[in-house]
Amino acid sequence: MSRTAPLREALAEALPDRPFTVRLWDGTALPPTNGGGGPTFTVRSKKALAHALRAPGQLGLGRAYVSGEIEVDDIDRVLDLLDGWKPPPLDLRAKATLAAAAARAAGPVLPPKVPASELRPVGPRHSRERDLRAVRYHYDVGNEFFSLFLDESMTYSCAIFSRGAQTLEEAQRTKLDLVCRKLQLKAGERLLDVGCGWGSFIVHAAREYGVHATGVTLSEPQAERARRRAEEAGVGDLVDVQVMDWRDLSGERFDKVASIGMVEHVGSANIDAYAARLASLLRPGGRLLNHGIARLRHTDPEAGPFSERYVFPDAAPLHVSRIAFAVERAGLAIATVEGFHADYAETLKHWAERLDRNRARALELAGPERMRVWRLYLRTARRGFETGFIGLFQVLARKPDGRPVVLRRDEDGPPPVGV
Repeated sequence: MSRTAPLREALAEALPDRPFTVRLWDGTALPPTNGGGGPTFTVRSKKALAHALRAPGQLGLGRAYVSGEIEVDDIDRVLDLLDGWKPPPLDLRAKATLAAAAARAAGPVLPPKVPASELRPVGPRHSRERDLRAVRYHYDVGNEFFSLFLDESMTYSCAIFSRGAQTLEEAQRTKLDLVCRKLQLKAGERLLDVGCGWGSFIVHAAREYGVHATGVTLSEPQAERARRRAEEAGVGDLVDVQVMDWRDLSGERFDKVASIGMVEHVGSANIDAYAARLASLLRPGGRLLNHGIARLRHTDPEAGPFSERYVFPDAAPLHVSRIAFAVERAGLAIATVEGFHADYAETLKHWAERLDRNRARALELAGPERMRVWRLYLRTARRGFETGFIGLFQVLARKPDGRPVVLRRDEDGPPPVGV
């Protein structure tokens, strides 16, 4: 008799409504109950069960998926399934029966190794050392890997399609220029970009608006690429890129400050200090634009264990109300708050399609474990924006200078902006 028979029986009892197939390593399968539709989950070896038993829940299943011990025939169909299907609650007896059947099916198996690509964060959350390690973990797949799915400007943040852009390149240029116009950049002004990535914004601002732009990042490969891009664009004399933690920014004053895709990684414990530091760098009358992901529901957790270990450790989207509160507490006056949730969903769709088109090269660069993570990450992130779990906001604020504020309608259309 197959040793997997008790496991299949236990799964059938625990999941009487199954719009999917479970195929086991011995060739046997648990069929769907909806007439044959739905995705197929293939458990390739006993190690998958060992992962699930060693770390029950999302982390164990995530490890089995990352290591290739569990495969799915279509990620998008699986995500469609999870949007509409909820597993029934299991009591202690059902859980014990499943665990016993899984242990019997697996037999004597040594505890499986944790996938090599897993990062276990250590040290105080959002300390300098831990933040540095988290950033380097996310970006250590290299510049070329990101170039396989980003646009030519290497802009790794939400593009804006809702102003009429048809391509990813057009949508990213729209975003970069919108930020410049909201900040009302003028030639000769000093601009700071906190978390500048590969330098797309500072290069655009220097080339199109004639500002002196300083960018900071924790990634030396990013900084090197940004410096090279500035030279290629003919604005090397206007652009300065430094490898620096935001906590080390001090002394200099800027006319305008931008933070694009950075606030998600600051954390609730540091958001007030972050806003205060950026405000302290602004001259009176200067402007701050914060562009970042925020949670939309106050009942949802910051992130799950899979994301913490495999995607971007310690990334913690706050609520836009918390970000706005920190900005106001820092002494700035908020002018506008604008959401771009659907734009980020569309951006992620383009990124996922581009990565799939370059899958062979991406696999060479990142390896099979990281590729599984990235293909899943880009799709689940898109679902987050589509289902109302997360959103993208631009918060524009101004540092008071004692002069009256005159309101006008920006040429872009949405709400009035303080001048």
